[in-house]
Amino acid sequence: MRLDPSVYHDLLLSLLPELVLTGWSLVVLLFVAWRHHTVRDLRTTGWLTLAALVSTAVATWWLWWNSATLQGQVSMIAADDFRWVATWVFLGAAALTVLISFAYLEREQLLAPEYYVLLIFGTLGMMVMAAGADLMVIFLGLELMSVAVYVLAGIDRRRARSAEAALKYFLLGAFASGFLLYGIALVYGATGTTNLGLIGALMGPPSVMLLAGLGLLIVGFAFKVAAVPFHMWAPDVYDGAPTPVTAFMATGVKAAAFAALLRVMNQAFGRVPAWHEILWWLAAITMIGGNLFALGQRSLKRMLAYSSVAHAGYLLVAVSAGGAAGTSAFLVYVIAYTLMSLGAFAVLTAKGRGGESDVLIDDLSGLAARRPWLAFALAICMLSLLGFPGTAGFIGKWYILIAATSAGQNTLAAILVLTSVVSAGYYLPVIMAMYMKPEPNEAAHVDVCLDRWGRSAVAAVVVGLLVFGVWPNRLFELARSAVETVQPTAPTPVTPP
Repeated sequence: MRLDPSVYHDLLLSLLPELVLTGWSLVVLLFVAWRHHTVRDLRTTGWLTLAALVSTAVATWWLWWNSATLQGQVSMIAADDFRWVATWVFLGAAALTVLISFAYLEREQLLAPEYYVLLIFGTLGMMVMAAGADLMVIFLGLELMSVAVYVLAGIDRRRARSAEAALKYFLLGAFASGFLLYGIALVYGATGTTNLGLIGALMGPPSVMLLAGLGLLIVGFAFKVAAVPFHMWAPDVYDGAPTPVTAFMATGVKAAAFAALLRVMNQAFGRVPAWHEILWWLAAITMIGGNLFALGQRSLKRMLAYSSVAHAGYLLVAVSAGGAAGTSAFLVYVIAYTLMSLGAFAVLTAKGRGGESDVLIDDLSGLAARRPWLAFALAICMLSLLGFPGTAGFIGKWYILIAATSAGQNTLAAILVLTSVVSAGYYLPVIMAMYMKPEPNEAAHVDVCLDRWGRSAVAAVVVGLLVFGVWPNRLFELARSAVETVQPTAPTPVTPP
């Protein structure tokens, strides 16, 4: 199905998933304005949000099934397989977050149905980022996502730690947005356009202004993905936010920022080798720093926060490798990472109270004896985060290693392997505590449980990690189908609009 963006009907079709989710957001917003007092109202809002995400996923699938692509004049949005796959990742992360939020919000007495409205707006911003074929569209999607997540981080207004997390995230996020916007301005000054395809087509010998703009863009994205040394906000924000929000930030927000970064680097700056070198060093520092910082953590939530920083380094290796192999490796690993990180945070919601900041690794001692299925689920997530064979995490890291070595980045691949070995120092103690240490007392894990929807989410995560770990062919096919659409454009004599 070929769509012409100059035709109004075709333009609306190309934006169908975003329009569906926007329509649902208005419905949910009206419902929340009308009913927002009781637990039943909160539950109903959650189910409406889940219906919105599922119907948006169906709309995305319909466009993907019909091979929707754009033709004709240069457009500000993209309609390609990379966008559809990335959108499914965002919708999946949001849906799993909704499932683990039902019981959590009621238990913590967070009777704020606006939580789900913000979740929808955050997901909508992610979708706009993945669909953006223009730097300004990507920036608008980024701000829509960021503003929603700023509020989500501080939605528990009774806790000072949550307010601190929201304030830190807002201040540093606004700082990062300034870098990004200034970079966009410099790129526009150097090329006369903000369209990714036109920038790539017009690219000649890079000027100082263009390289400065590229550097500022990378700094802005590095803040959003929490790459070292721009990661200082992540541990405190992840630790202070409600745990389902932390899961959403560590997966969906990170995936959206990486998707936009990959599209911008490949389509607009594909023939500028400087960004490969910058991302090479950024990936190396992030992998080393994230893993070393995580080693010293005893709090499970802060350990997972620093772990997410380390995994940002692994994803940067895939982006730095570039080409078809790097793009497909990125998609495979971001799907695996979304599943295993969400699963780990979901189990954490069952253990803690008041934001789970005080849950130490040793507090899980003897969990396998009292709650064997929860312990098994967390063990699978830890092993997958480690990259243990038989899990999706191993497949993702192996694919990234292939992409890195194919691009001649053997040193970076070696750093990835060595830092993955180091990560065993903080993933395996979690498993050892659950299976090899006794309960501190008989009542230690009595109240550790998930409701049926939380259990369904965790079960889906575990099944996905194990199935993709032993049968990744379908995942590979899906990733490869999205590769060609974000490769560098061939140089052609194009006049900017």
